[in-house]
Amino acid sequence: MSSFNNPHHLYLFAMRNGKKKLGYGASPEDAYANLALRLTEKEMREIMPDQVIKIPQRELGKHAHELG
Repeated sequence: MSSFNNPHHLYLFAMRNGKKKLGYGASPEDAYANLALRLTEKEMREIMPDQVIKIPQRELGKHAHELG
């Protein structure tokens, strides 16, 4: 199946330390689940899944200073 049939997006999740974590998926929930595949439980507890924004890939550079 082609990935074009199921578009994915970039999501920035707020963290308790004021930084943001970048996730990728079809929805914010999917992106959060993908983060859980690569982060430790301690790192996941820092993420606030209810505070998320969707950004276009071309604007990722504008948010690079916020990533943590």
